[in-house]
Amino acid sequence: MPDQEDVIIDSSVTIPARELTFSFSPSSGPGGQHANRAATRVTLFFDVANSPSLDEAQRERLLKRLASRLDQNGILQLSAQDTRSQHQNREIALERFEKLLSEALKPRKRRRKTRPSATANERRLREKKQRGRRKEDRGRDWRD
Repeated sequence: MPDQEDVIIDSSVTIPARELTFSFSPSSGPGGQHANRAATRVTLFFDVANSPSLDEAQRERLLKRLASRLDQNGILQLSAQDTRSQHQNREIALERFEKLLSEALKPRKRRRKTRPSATANERRLREKKQRGRRKEDRGRDWRD
């Protein structure tokens, strides 16, 4: 049974809370003394490369699709500093994490090859001829 803190990505993937690491630091931006003293920015860390919760196919898909968001060790970092509350920022980071992983794990639809219709082809060729004639007319000497 999943723990209350576990992140349910989809029916086949649940990330246990023990695999997520959080770090807290001061947020940037306005806020006066509160912003200078309180560590409200939340950074979530998840080790995609070594997670026991993912099977090999899921791990490969995540490593490929999230490559630009992973460090060289395969660790995903997500930050949230939207609010002045550490608790709310933690919830926001978890929501972003859940959405990011669910989108990355969705199978992509295969592209079906299509061909232009015969009418579209004819129109293209007719317009191409017209352009050619127009350019040809520009080169003629009209003084004769």
